[in-house]
Amino acid sequence: MSSTPSLPIYFHTEPPLIFNVPKETIVQQWLKNVITTEGQTLTELNFIFCTDDYLHQMNVQYLQHDTLTDVITFDNSEEEATQSIEGDIFISVERVRENAQQFGVSEQTELYRVMVHGVLHLLGYTDKTSKAQQQMRAKEDVYLFRLLDV
Repeated sequence: MSSTPSLPIYFHTEPPLIFNVPKETIVQQWLKNVITTEGQTLTELNFIFCTDDYLHQMNVQYLQHDTLTDVITFDNSEEEATQSIEGDIFISVERVRENAQQFGVSEQTELYRVMVHGVLHLLGYTDKTSKAQQQMRAKEDVYLFRLLDV
């Protein structure tokens, strides 16, 4: 009997945070499917779950934005024209919890939305204009529905 190779999608925390991704294996396969559905291949993804303070410091240091945010995505691909996805996605667990309350959804649903949002950035989607934000939200909804429908 052969075992399924593990996917190159890793979940980390930035101490002192302790956090586990619900349905980890299902989420890894779902994210891989998002990437392949968009016509790309997966090299490696690292999700780093952290506090508001940690992500705020990164936002200031790397993006020169002095604001709280829920997710920051770093593309680690070798070439711009590559069709292989490799990156680090930092997520504030505190922002996810607060956003879930604000939007009236479960923390798990909001977590998955933020995770796929980060992946969509690596796939080339942006959210700098209202039209781009609408397209990003529509993609999030499509992929989130696929996961939650499992």
